Amino acid sequence: MAFTDVVLIHGLWMTPLSWSDWARRLTERGLRVHTPTWPRMDHPIAELRADPSLVGGLGVTEVTDHHALLIEGLDTPPLIIGHSVGGLVTQLLLDRGLGAAGVAVHPGQTKGVWGLPPVQLRAARPVLGNPFNLNKGVPLTAEQFHFGFANALDAAASRRAWETFHVPAPARPLFQAAFGNLTPRAATRVDYRRPDRAPLLFVAGGLDRTVPSSVVRENHRRYRSGVVELKEYPARSHFTVGEPGWEDVLDDAVRWAEQVSPQH
Repeated sequence: MAFTDVVLIHGLWMTPLSWSDWARRLTERGLRVHTPTWPRMDHPIAELRADPSLVGGLGVTEVTDHHALLIEGLDTPPLIIGHSVGGLVTQLLLDRGLGAAGVAVHPGQTKGVWGLPPVQLRAARPVLGNPFNLNKGVPLTAEQFHFGFANALDAAASRRAWETFHVPAPARPLFQAAFGNLTPRAATRVDYRRPDRAPLLFVAGGLDRTVPSSVVRENHRRYRSGVVELKEYPARSHFTVGEPGWEDVLDDAVRWAEQVSPQH
């Protein structure tokens, strides 16, 4: 097999709990699955909800360093799958020469992606609408979660997902992604021409408001070297890891990674 380990990297407003179904399915395929939490988020969900300051100030580089350390400790390069900001981190890890392959699921954009549509800015307004949020942990209301995160679900199903998975998110990564193009040596920069990058698959959702498919397509187009591919699912929202049909997204990603990853 091309890889024996899979590292799943969650995004903002989530914890490793969001990967439960994916981890089970991958384990059933005989893979070793790692679902690390972000640094400073290793608290019970109830504690994170009660004290958003626990995650305040956490940034993209700290999250990337944390996952790089785990990956460097594995016996062989893993398949890295990241969702949302976790998909941004996946790109940064591959840019460091890590991983057998990477799958960026509805990923936060790297530096150089300019086309941010109004619906994305609206979805990010609970964070970016207040510059004093920069070093804070910011929760979403159930209504905000439904608009930006789980709009493919009905209101009742979205609320159940919010009650189960949602935690306050550090605001800094959103600011770093939103203003990366205006920041010298931004934490979100990658080398789009790196010759030895592991294969990378972008996954986009046509109903996603937090990272619209147009943003993912532009991020994909920026790459100028290596195996970099795109797959779009027209009817999926940002909560693609948890909404019905997630199995198809996962199975497609694993099949792709098995085809393009170098054999040990």
